Amino acid sequence: MALSVSSSSSISASGFSRSSQELKAPQFGSFKLLDRPTTFVNVSSQRRCAVKPLNAEPKRNGSVVPLAATIAAPEIAEKVEVEEDYEKLAKELVNGSPLEIMDKALEKFGDDIAIAFSGAEDVALIEYAKLTGRPFRVFSLDTGRLNPETYHFFDQVEKHYGIRIEYMFPDAVEVQALVRNKGLFSFYEDGHQECCRVRKVRPLRRALKGLRAWITGQRKDQSPGTRSEIPVVQVDPVFEGLDGGAGSLIKWNPMANVEGQEVWKFLRTMDVPVNSLHSKGYISIGCEPCTRPVLPGQHEREGRWWWEDATAKECGLHKGNLKQGDAAQLNGNGNGAAHANGAATVADIFNSENLVNLSRPGIENLLKLENRKEPWLVVLYAPWCQFCQGMEASYVELADKLAGSGVKVGKFRADGDQKEFSKQELQLGSFPTILFFPKHSSRPIKYPSEKRDVDSLMTFVNALR
Repeated sequence: MALSVSSSSSISASGFSRSSQELKAPQFGSFKLLDRPTTFVNVSSQRRCAVKPLNAEPKRNGSVVPLAATIAAPEIAEKVEVEEDYEKLAKELVNGSPLEIMDKALEKFGDDIAIAFSGAEDVALIEYAKLTGRPFRVFSLDTGRLNPETYHFFDQVEKHYGIRIEYMFPDAVEVQALVRNKGLFSFYEDGHQECCRVRKVRPLRRALKGLRAWITGQRKDQSPGTRSEIPVVQVDPVFEGLDGGAGSLIKWNPMANVEGQEVWKFLRTMDVPVNSLHSKGYISIGCEPCTRPVLPGQHEREGRWWWEDATAKECGLHKGNLKQGDAAQLNGNGNGAAHANGAATVADIFNSENLVNLSRPGIENLLKLENRKEPWLVVLYAPWCQFCQGMEASYVELADKLAGSGVKVGKFRADGDQKEFSKQELQLGSFPTILFFPKHSSRPIKYPSEKRDVDSLMTFVNALR
């Protein structure tokens, strides 16, 4: 199935028009709207109707595929392109507003670019595209396992902007083989990469083969471990575009330098429809089995694939963000293989005179004791894990408060060579895992909550001490 041209609600069969007054919007937050004179873009309805969607039903006349996919060979041969230095362009646009960057992307690639819409706060991209006054396309990946709220949101967005989103679906034969061989929830056991590869990455690859550029909602603050260095525009390091080969696809990230709270200020100011899941604690939204709400203070990516390590929480759509070691992890099962040797050059954490650093023999002895002199609270951690780093201050403060109370506080580095042991003997599921070793019981009790503030941890200790 090909992607369709999706345009703002002011596009009609006879053309596109917009008043200059609509474009003169005030500056707010970190966004600066463009002051563009009135423009008229003629879209030939005869040309649109003459193009048939690839692999689409014959009766679906409203769907329009990327026009680039139907350009005749002589027309391509006559097209003269000047090679662009996108690293230089990224530096020139580094301080540009999302609207300015979006306008540049649409101006440069016209019909050969499309917005990738996930059904979350990246609806802001569609609003920016509308504000530029240029025609634009939108596509989305329907994995078959999205939340009902996300499907309703897609419908809201189409009606609000007067567009038709072109959905890309996974190959039915591949999905059937995966489910028959491994079941519906195999990703809980061996990582999410295989399922994502079938349901998301391959459909995306097909979609991008009909384009020369695409626009994503990536932000640097979404995932410090994998997205902290994304530029506003780049040559896509993973996927190929219409012309094929390395460098044939350009990737635009207009919101790369915008913080999440600024995106939400923009959405509220412009009265843009949003996914109702956001009001239920969801921030980063993906497939239903792999997405859950996050608690206050948690990073938004903690709601995705929470049973896995936190180093490389990418599904493969933006695999180019990963460092070489983490990219190798994505080629495996996504469960921390990149750090299997425990040799990551990251400074240790949870350092305090009131914290005991347990060795492998130390934690083994603690496990064997049935009658301990005093109870223990132990965190299983990996110093490179951003979520372990995030709770360091609260855990150190807790250790200081418990000093002299009769409860020992310790830490055990459970990555690398100790990971398999920790999974089998210490109930390690993901980092960090917190265990309480009672005074008169050999079996440790796992802290069940995602709340890692001092008060919550203290309540857990006081209930069991």
